[in-house]
Amino acid sequence: MFEFGRELRRFLGGEPVAGVFRDGLTGGDSSLLELLDLRLLINEARGADVAAGRIGVKDRGTRLIEASVAWREVARRSGDATALRKAASSAEAAAKLLAEQHKASGVARARAEQGLCALLGAELFGDEGLVAAAERVLAEAAGASGVGAALAEATLAGIRGRSALGSSAGVATIAAAYEAPLAALGAAGRASPAARLMAAEQRIARADLLSLEGAALRNKDLIDHGVREAKAALSGLDLAVEPLSWGRAKAVEGAALARLAELTGDVGAAADGVDALAGALEQVAKDHSPLDWARIQAGLGQALIVLGETSDNPRAFEQAVTCFDRAELVLKEQPALALRAQAAGARAMALGRQAELTGDLAVLDVAIAALKTELCRLKPSADPVAWAVAQMNLARLYETRVDITGRDDGGLEAAAVALTTAMDVFGEEGMRSLTDLAHQALERLRTRGAPHQADGRP
Repeated sequence: MFEFGRELRRFLGGEPVAGVFRDGLTGGDSSLLELLDLRLLINEARGADVAAGRIGVKDRGTRLIEASVAWREVARRSGDATALRKAASSAEAAAKLLAEQHKASGVARARAEQGLCALLGAELFGDEGLVAAAERVLAEAAGASGVGAALAEATLAGIRGRSALGSSAGVATIAAAYEAPLAALGAAGRASPAARLMAAEQRIARADLLSLEGAALRNKDLIDHGVREAKAALSGLDLAVEPLSWGRAKAVEGAALARLAELTGDVGAAADGVDALAGALEQVAKDHSPLDWARIQAGLGQALIVLGETSDNPRAFEQAVTCFDRAELVLKEQPALALRAQAAGARAMALGRQAELTGDLAVLDVAIAALKTELCRLKPSADPVAWAVAQMNLARLYETRVDITGRDDGGLEAAAVALTTAMDVFGEEGMRSLTDLAHQALERLRTRGAPHQADGRP
């Protein structure tokens, strides 16, 4: 294994200085983590823990940051809350130790890592409280100097941009707030591959923010800007050694094109979005990064829904359902993920729209029968969340049947019962995102005059 690590570093121009022993395959170079599949990445993170805990280690703070980066990447690829806690704990320990040693730039880098861990937790599990925690530590780090400060400043620009979505007043200011930290990371990237990759990740984040803002404001130019930013980020990445970053940037480009098509009704843009997401999927293997693979599958499903809407093609909705089903292969292993709620809702929507376009109740009845079969197979005691997600999907299909036929033969009442049951389970399991999704559906039923079961708890 150590021979492999040495060859890996030599291949990428990072051969360690003779006589200096470095642990693991990457030798602490986080820019090489993308080349490791999830199994090797977990081993790398464990090795980083060992290196940081070794008696007599002189640069323990740096080793702790390396461990945090590795564990955060494990969490990002797997959705594992334990890995994320390890990352946050290592970053906190590094910040404390480096502060005692009066190493301001090191403290800033550790604080930036803490902020990134909190933001990842908010993204994965839908806990908005973590965003406030991230903003606090990032603001502290941004006041220092060095790579950590630049990384913190760029990440803060993203947080503030997302909090201002839909408000045209701050769009230009927020986009411009990235410029200085990106320039600093770019300058550092000439000597540090890790800093160069940080800059690329922040450009990808800015591209996504711009297209989201454009969709919120119904501004075609902003979405176009997001597409251009994503392509610019792609141009600075090497697919051979940065496959995950390349795939993430390509996925953001595809999502931006889908948002453009949703706004303009342009079938060509929708098809381009589907092609971009399919291209991203080709570069991200399920065993290399399960959660990235699931994210892109879900994104492809969303783009196919847009393609179906712009082209009135029921086949696109059928393909979208397939994408969401594939994503579920990964997401069912981590039921608390917010992405699971999003994919579940989008899958039900795709099934409903497919039935609406075909006008064929048989299609819908087959989907309802399949879900009922799935509910019989699932055991609420063994996997309550999966059972509740199936109930929520079933409720959406009941509602769609009422929409198609124009009459309610007890479908709305059945949907309300299913949603209330699902929401009870989500509440008991602490699944905030899924609880909110079920509550929104119940509120929609209430406006349609559904029976009293729609009075579910928020």
